[in-house]
Amino acid sequence: MSYRLRVASIYLLVFFVDLVNMFIANIAYPDIGQQLNVQVSQLTWVSNSYILGLTLVIPLSSWLVKKIGSKSLFILSLIVFIIGTCGVAGAMTIKQLIVCRLLQGLGGGLLIPVGQTLTYSLYRSHERARLSSAIMMVALLAPAISPAIGGILVDNISWRWVFLVSLPLAFTALILAICWLKNDDHNTTDTALDFAGLFSGCAALLLILWGLTCVAEPGSRSSGMLLFLTGMILMGLYIRASLHKTEPLLNLRLIQEPMLKIAMLIYQLIPGIFTGVSLIAMLYLQDYLAMQATLVGAMMLPWALASFVAITLCGKVFNRVGPRPLFIIGCLVQGSGIAGLSLIDSAGDIVLMVFAYILMGFGGSLCSSTAQSSAFIQIDNSNLADASALWNINRQLSFCFGVALINLLLHTLLNISSIQPAHAYQLSFILAGISSIIPVLLCLRIDNRRVILMLNQDK
Repeated sequence: MSYRLRVASIYLLVFFVDLVNMFIANIAYPDIGQQLNVQVSQLTWVSNSYILGLTLVIPLSSWLVKKIGSKSLFILSLIVFIIGTCGVAGAMTIKQLIVCRLLQGLGGGLLIPVGQTLTYSLYRSHERARLSSAIMMVALLAPAISPAIGGILVDNISWRWVFLVSLPLAFTALILAICWLKNDDHNTTDTALDFAGLFSGCAALLLILWGLTCVAEPGSRSSGMLLFLTGMILMGLYIRASLHKTEPLLNLRLIQEPMLKIAMLIYQLIPGIFTGVSLIAMLYLQDYLAMQATLVGAMMLPWALASFVAITLCGKVFNRVGPRPLFIIGCLVQGSGIAGLSLIDSAGDIVLMVFAYILMGFGGSLCSSTAQSSAFIQIDNSNLADASALWNINRQLSFCFGVALINLLLHTLLNISSIQPAHAYQLSFILAGISSIIPVLLCLRIDNRRVILMLNQDK
């Protein structure tokens, strides 16, 4: 096995572990709540603290790579993740559980940008579409199988094993990293840490994530909006200060690269919106149409199959047709699928429901895979660490943003007395579907011919 395949294998393994830990916790909520005697509002922080840890540590990844090297940082991050996982499994109170999930997230948050930087630096631009397809396959597989595995463990053993299940994979990744990864070719640097940037950037991210989480909860929207707006103001100040520094925490000027910027916006407006739509769709189909949870959950099967087709297609044609047509088709297809949910008004509309999920799976995954393939086309290897950190921060924020935005839209419509609850859901689906026009307009700005030429010249 070539060196770059070894590095890619380690990265895909830790990416899978990260996603499993993100999606598997929800299935354990009822048992955790009963055993630790806590309310649902507290349980949400079991997942939120993990996402928070993932996001807050990412800005440090680029500086730490320069300070101690990629291999050392990768191994250290795995050790922190393993310690956090053991702490989660042994937690006796909800506070211990949340703190250990935060620690687990801090370890996992460094694995993804560092692993992505190591892997992408070994692949040339025209080879990255197929690499991105493999990454998206992992992103498809993890959320598809995590709830099923978690359910079996909860029903037959204990909720603690929902978290312990990732330990064998984490130890495998640790051993492979020690044996396979090479030390950095360049010497580590003594670049000073931008403490002001670290504090203001992390504080801004904390307030934004916290605010988005609160906005998604009916009883705390006002405080959530205040936290979010405060975070956005602080983020604006952080960006302004960083652009005037010679050695900022992250090179924010990279966002000016057209393909990275558009790919990041697409991720907010397509996978992010789908995350929010998926949540309210589950509520609508079960609460208002009285569909069984098993049937509703089974809708992810046609979604996953359609996603598989889209990801495969992107890997095969991206270098020939470029990102613009794939983005436009994906946006319009997902928008049609989301709007199609509004046509479902009874439990008997199974065919219509399956078709809507097929459209959402194909369209959303075509956009996600194209965005992953496009993001780093114009980024030099010397800037990959910063670009990877920015990409992963954006990816984490997109999930929170989508849930908060769609929940806010739904509950605004529910508070209008002239609109029936079921109609509020349907109108939310229509408006969310129409919103796909926004990323289509962004895609029209892509110089598609230039991107194709770059890909062909790099062969």
